[in-house]
Amino acid sequence: MDLKSKKASRGIGEAMTKRHVLITGGSRGIGASAVRLFAAEGDFVSFIYKENHMAAKALLHSMEEKGYKAEAVCADVTDVSTLREVVSRQRSKAGEIDVLIHNAGISSQKMISDVSEDEFKKLMDTHMTSLFFLSQMVLPNMIREKKGNILAVSSIWGMTGASCEVVYSSAKAAVIGFVKALAKEVGPSGIRVNCVAPGVIDTDMLMDFSAEDKKVLMEETPLQRLGTPEEVAELLFFLASEKASFITGQVISPNGGFLI
Repeated sequence: MDLKSKKASRGIGEAMTKRHVLITGGSRGIGASAVRLFAAEGDFVSFIYKENHMAAKALLHSMEEKGYKAEAVCADVTDVSTLREVVSRQRSKAGEIDVLIHNAGISSQKMISDVSEDEFKKLMDTHMTSLFFLSQMVLPNMIREKKGNILAVSSIWGMTGASCEVVYSSAKAAVIGFVKALAKEVGPSGIRVNCVAPGVIDTDMLMDFSAEDKKVLMEETPLQRLGTPEEVAELLFFLASEKASFITGQVISPNGGFLI
C-alpha cells in the first residue's frame, strides 16, 4: 500500500491536520521516510539536513510533485545559534512547530582509547545537545497552547550498550534519559514526549556492513530480517497522533525481537 492509499485508509485528509512538523536528519533513512509520511498526511514538514544536497533536493522534488508541503533546510544541528535561526525562519513561514522529531544522528565504531575529544563532542552534540536546545526553542509555544509532541530517535544500543560504540551508546542513552525527564516536566501542560529506539534498520548506517555482517544481524533478530525506515516512520506518526494521546515518557523499540 502506498502513502496515498494509507492516507485515505486512515481518513486523515488535508483539512484535518495541517500541523507544522520539524524533522532533523530528514534527507535519508528514517528521517526521509518520516518526511514522506507526515507530508502525505497533510502536515507542513520542515526538514533539516547537513550536507546531502542531492538527496534533500530529490526528496523535496518528490514532495512537490505530489502537492505535499515541505521545505528542506541545510544546517548543522551541532550549531545551536544556527538552529535558533532555522526555527525562527521556519516559524515565520509555516507557523509555530507542533511536532518536533529529532532524528539526526551519526555513528562511530572505535575502542574507547581511540576516541578523540572532538569526536566525543561531535557525537554528543549531534544526538543530545541539539535535542536539548531544539526542545527548549519549541516548548514555549507548546506550553502556551497546552499541546505538542516531541519525539526523539534513540537506539537499542542506548538501552543495552554496544562494544566499541561507547560514545554512541552513551549519547543514545542520554536521549532516553532526557525524554523520560522532560515528559514529567511538561506533561501537566498537555505536551507529550516519547522516544523510539530502533533495532537494526536497513539504512545508510549499514552501508559499511558486509553481506555476512547483515546476515548475522538478521539471524540474531527473532523475526529474521532487518527493519525498514518506513516501519519506524509509522511508529513516529502514531506517537504524534491523537491515537497515542495517553502515551508519554515512553521508550518504544521496534527491533524485531532483538531485545525483549
